Amino acid sequence: MTTPTLDDIRDFDLRRLPDSFYLDPYPMLHALRRTAPLHRCPDGSWLLTRHADLNHVYRNPRLFSSDKQQQFRPMFGDGPLFEHHTTSLVFNDPPLHTQVRKAIGDALSPRVVTAMQASLVRLVDELLDAMAARVECDLMQDFAAAIPIEVIGNLLALRREDRQPLQRWSNAILGALEFGSDPARLAEGNEAVEQFVAFLKDLIAERRRDAASADDIVSRLIRWESADFRLSEFQIYHQCIFLLNAGHETTTNLIGNGVLALLKHPAQLQRLRDDQRLIDATVEECLRYEAPVQLGNRTVTAATRIDDVELEAGTVLTLAIGAANRDPAVFAEPDAFDITRNPNPHLSFGAGIHTCAGLAVARLEARIALSRLFERFPRLALAGEPQRARRARFRALERLPVTCL
Repeated sequence: MTTPTLDDIRDFDLRRLPDSFYLDPYPMLHALRRTAPLHRCPDGSWLLTRHADLNHVYRNPRLFSSDKQQQFRPMFGDGPLFEHHTTSLVFNDPPLHTQVRKAIGDALSPRVVTAMQASLVRLVDELLDAMAARVECDLMQDFAAAIPIEVIGNLLALRREDRQPLQRWSNAILGALEFGSDPARLAEGNEAVEQFVAFLKDLIAERRRDAASADDIVSRLIRWESADFRLSEFQIYHQCIFLLNAGHETTTNLIGNGVLALLKHPAQLQRLRDDQRLIDATVEECLRYEAPVQLGNRTVTAATRIDDVELEAGTVLTLAIGAANRDPAVFAEPDAFDITRNPNPHLSFGAGIHTCAGLAVARLEARIALSRLFERFPRLALAGEPQRARRARFRALERLPVTCL
């Protein structure tokens, strides 16, 4: 992408993005952060690009609400997508957020995450065996997307034959969140929510019969009770859908983007090969360099100001996580991919009360996936041009052709 002009910056609109932004959003995000760190979009919302501003918003949840009732009703109407996206953990405020997060935190306890490691290693090795047999494959479908679907399937204790539609449902539900989603995409998302809820009704009825002794995440959500709070059947449906969506999308993107970054930076890949102790720092740099979730939203609850900008109650803010993660005020050489970067206070998992509840699982999946992939295939190489998805909210690859040697 060429250097954006002042006119490009002034007219920037998330609802009408050029093709170049999907391929490489960072030149425009850098330009916005330098010249208009609070940029007013044509629809009246504000785009924030500085690390300090995002951190301020994340850590003041009473002033900057995650509730999406006002924002999503015009987008979705009163259908299944609206019901889901206004019930799930990520788009809610306390007290519901507090209780649901406690329930999910219980289901994703350190003991649960530690216990996942052995089965995750077996899964990754099985996928690598299949890739070795084919030699050339699409790393996204054959590896990056397959790992979180199986992990979530295990967490939900789903029968293997029931897992086939999970990826399609997740892509449809999250795809509807993109700016300017057309009626066909919205219809696909609504249908996916309906199908997932119908599946969960039968599953939860089955789990209720054995919830007292079962240890899967659905049974834990059924059992969850705190003070006078208990999750309703409706809320359990949508937290299960949320767990699929959040765990699938972000981890798929993290693994795919991470592999591509390492292949494009062979000196950094060699450093990792030479010292596997760098794997944790490598995962953190992959999270910073290509944030799996690029954009978030908050709504102002009371009149406030950021710098010299007055923000009225009801104002919608879009948080440019990808821009904040490359803020030169925080990160030296922000466009450099450096697996020894320390400290690395990226915001890819958010901050404050909305810090990602599944971050330990995502880190574990990425750590095992990247380390075992590059150990198994010392000459892993690109076998064609990677294909970026036309998505602004999520930094995703549709295809990543590789040769597995």
